[in-house]
Amino acid sequence: MPTISAFYGILIRMYFNDHEPAHFHALYGEFEATIRLDTLDILEGSLPQRALNLVHEWAKIHKEELLEDWRLCREKAPPAKIDPLP
Repeated sequence: MPTISAFYGILIRMYFNDHEPAHFHALYGEFEATIRLDTLDILEGSLPQRALNLVHEWAKIHKEELLEDWRLCREKAPPAKIDPLP
C-alpha cells in the first residue's frame, strides 16, 4: 500500500485496485481510518479528533489529486505523492 503523503505523524495511503467507494486510509499511531473521497466521512475505523481535523483539511486542499491517485491505483499504477500540510 503506497504512502502518498505524510504530515504531523499522519500517513495517508491507498491500496492498488481497492474496492469502491473511492477512499484513502489515514494512519496515526495505533489508529486507522478509511475515509471516503467524496464526503470525507469515515467508512471504517477511527482517528483522534485533532488528527481527523488535519486529515479533512488536507483532503479538501488536495481533492483533485486524491481522485487522480484513486484512478491510478484502480489501474494498478503507482499513485503520485501529494504535498503534506504546511
